[in-house]
Amino acid sequence: MTDQRLEMFHNRLQKLSRHIDKQARKRGISCYRLYDHDLPEFPFCIDRYAEKLYVAEYKRRHGMNEEAHAIWLASCLQQMALSLAVPREQIFLKLRQRKPGRGGQYQKTAEGAGDFFIIQENGLSFLINLTDYLDTGLFLDHRDTRCLVQQQAKGKRVLNLFAYTGSFSVYAAAGGASEVTTVDLSNTYLEWARRNMELNGFVSLSDSTIGDSAQSGAYQFVQADITQYLRTLPAERFDLIVMDPPTFSNSKRMDDILDIQRDHPLLIREALRILSADGILYFSTNFTKFSMEASLSEVALISDLTKATTSFDFAGRTTRFCFRIQKKKSPVRSSIVK
Repeated sequence: MTDQRLEMFHNRLQKLSRHIDKQARKRGISCYRLYDHDLPEFPFCIDRYAEKLYVAEYKRRHGMNEEAHAIWLASCLQQMALSLAVPREQIFLKLRQRKPGRGGQYQKTAEGAGDFFIIQENGLSFLINLTDYLDTGLFLDHRDTRCLVQQQAKGKRVLNLFAYTGSFSVYAAAGGASEVTTVDLSNTYLEWARRNMELNGFVSLSDSTIGDSAQSGAYQFVQADITQYLRTLPAERFDLIVMDPPTFSNSKRMDDILDIQRDHPLLIREALRILSADGILYFSTNFTKFSMEASLSEVALISDLTKATTSFDFAGRTTRFCFRIQKKKSPVRSSIVK
């Protein structure tokens, strides 16, 4: 790699850091995206988590043998350390790939020692792990949607589906929700979600244990196949629902395979059934080819909030969709006899 190219990479990283770091500090945010394949020669995604960097290399046909690629990658990581003033040991590289077999999305990527640390976002605290799992514990591109949920949660019965580590649940509780139910297929992530709630003072670790349904006061944690779980709930049970399903899942804990393009109409219709008359469903997906089923407009008012919920560090980079969905009210029939 030439010095000229590294200098170009250095200049780009410093420019982005000056611009984005300043905006993040104003917002009280310590985790955000810095760089996302801005230069073709450096196909990385770089996220800042407080004083650490989380780096992923985009897969491509780079034409290098294994040794040459390792040398190139080491040079790139060293440049990141110098340009962003982050010690090399605080930079974590993750090679993402689909796990073989069923249930891969819930497996650890390494047998680590549980290297968790705490970050702050909008005055709330979250546990992050950059070494052991497929994801870090916080989806940065949902930051603005989490704020929407917090703003609208006061006094509401909130349901967080495909909850992952429960960040939406934390925001809902912070917004004054009367109750929050957190549902995920994975007990590992439910435990993580419960720890995040406890970290923010919303539930005591000694009050409940994760299982089919664990409850502590207004906060419930349910391990379930969401498709099956929705069918067990009574009509108009919740006022605010968050649904952020994976694009595809074939976990052995599920009765069927989840394909979000195929299955989203069923999931959304079931969510509408358990939604109160004036309730709101926030539905999101990172499937880049997603298309909302047209027939849903017959029963729901659907607003595309993708642009409105794209935060400053993802402007022009977002790869997910976000929708606000509400029930269509039936027309009121006149009782006057003509």
